[in-house]
Amino acid sequence: MADIDLYTWATPNGWKASATLEELALPYNLKPIDINAGIQKDPSYIAINPNGRIPAIVDHSAGGFAIFESGAIMIYLAEKTGKLLPTDAKGRSRVIQWLMFQMGGLGPMQGQANVFYRYFPEKIPAAIERYQKETRRLYEVLNTQLKDSEYLAGDFSIADIANWSWTRIHNWAGVSIDELPHLQRWLDQLEARPALIRGAAIPDPTDYNKPAKTDEEKVSGIQSILTK
Repeated sequence: MADIDLYTWATPNGWKASATLEELALPYNLKPIDINAGIQKDPSYIAINPNGRIPAIVDHSAGGFAIFESGAIMIYLAEKTGKLLPTDAKGRSRVIQWLMFQMGGLGPMQGQANVFYRYFPEKIPAAIERYQKETRRLYEVLNTQLKDSEYLAGDFSIADIANWSWTRIHNWAGVSIDELPHLQRWLDQLEARPALIRGAAIPDPTDYNKPAKTDEEKVSGIQSILTK
């Protein structure tokens, strides 16, 4: 048995944990948490993640140490292995800045774009426009950063994994990345990494990164996108 238990579901925040584990080649025991069935609110899981969301991990090599919040999991795993996060102060700060950009900006704003574009009971054009515009603005920030840099913060890092996990489903939020060539190049580059694609198929493959074809498809499964 592997030392790490991964509690997760097929969402961008879930992919952040699974893709990091795959990139680091860390073995793990997959513990699917079907958020559509409300398992994340079970007391046994709340004991691991007090916030009742996914993902979470338990590191048995550290005495059964539990970590929740996707960004915190990524930092823990990077520090555990000495990979994907520089150890010098400036390099580390650059990576964490772009990780926080995703945690505090891209994830919440694109999540709201998903809500109002996909499954909110009534169409509220002003809300849809607000969150899609802000998501697009954040994409433009990424595009500018990537103009003169192969990756977001120097070498490939957890910052790239975090932002990729959300940007790859821009279609799901109804936000185009047309005329953002540097973002497109980076996204294509990361989509070619086998470990990331394996991570994005945990616990099951999805089609969130493909345009929805019908109104029914727009509604299907969206609640999982909003849950950490």
